[in-house]
Amino acid sequence: MTHTDGGRGLASNVAFAAASVVMTALIALDLATDIWSGTAAFHVVVEGAMIAIGIIAAVRLAMRVRELTREARDLREHARELTANLDASRQDAARWRRDAGDLIAGLGEAIDRQLEHWSLSPAEKAVALLLLKGLSHKEIAVNREVNETTVRQQARAIYRKAGLSGRNDLAAFFLEDLLGPHEVRTAPAATSDSATRPR
Repeated sequence: MTHTDGGRGLASNVAFAAASVVMTALIALDLATDIWSGTAAFHVVVEGAMIAIGIIAAVRLAMRVRELTREARDLREHARELTANLDASRQDAARWRRDAGDLIAGLGEAIDRQLEHWSLSPAEKAVALLLLKGLSHKEIAVNREVNETTVRQQARAIYRKAGLSGRNDLAAFFLEDLLGPHEVRTAPAATSDSATRPR
């Protein structure tokens, strides 16, 4: 629900509640006049029931208006928080780009040199860069306006020329040294000997 939808819903509920109150008051006035003039009991019961229904509707609408008002306030607060978070994220991204600008430019040049060293065709270089950005074969095909089968063939050619086993090796080739040393821990092998199990 958009902000304007919520505002229209609140306004229409307020208007309907006000109309219900006015209608109920008019019926009550008519009932009082009818009782004063000695109208039949059936007519009095029908108008009394209409008044009761009007009162119930007005109360329910008032409760709904209060609920919509609270929801609108919560949505405005949430929107303010999202705006603040988005602004902070944009500032972080701008700071990172500013701080890492020279490194990013150098990395881009180094990647280009390596792709040239592997003797990739221009199309294969473009596919390799998109693979490094994390795009799927289908997304690359749409991006390059080619068949997905063509992208798969080009990816296989890239891996073959580079001597890599696949997409993960391609990413690791360029990123492994950037991320610094990282000790990879493996889970200990399970043994069937009950004496080695902790009790």
